Amino acid sequence: MKLLIVDDSLVIRNKISRSLLSRFAKVERAENGRQALESAKKELPDLVTMDLTMPEMGGVECIRHMVTIAPKAAILVVSALSDKHTAITALKYGANGFLCKPFTESDLQSAIEQVLKVAGQR
Repeated sequence: MKLLIVDDSLVIRNKISRSLLSRFAKVERAENGRQALESAKKELPDLVTMDLTMPEMGGVECIRHMVTIAPKAAILVVSALSDKHTAITALKYGANGFLCKPFTESDLQSAIEQVLKVAGQR
């Protein structure tokens, strides 16, 4: 399986990568939505972790395009924004789950399991 981590924070990209590296054959990283879409075109990820607040292209807009480029990819939003409107908007455009920052490795693993399960039911 292929993982694409999208977050403008190097600390968060590294944290997610370390937590999930043993589970995925290939891990790609992007620091904004534009880089994420370019990577998705080449790699067709199975799972995408997506921040919402990033420079150049935010997460919601990226999700809108990602579902066209990689329609089978499960998308987990990982964001410090915890308001319901933002979460509903992300889900409306194709995200499969939402994880609030800060998070523990256990939180991340549980969210990944749930998102892969939900995406498998599509």
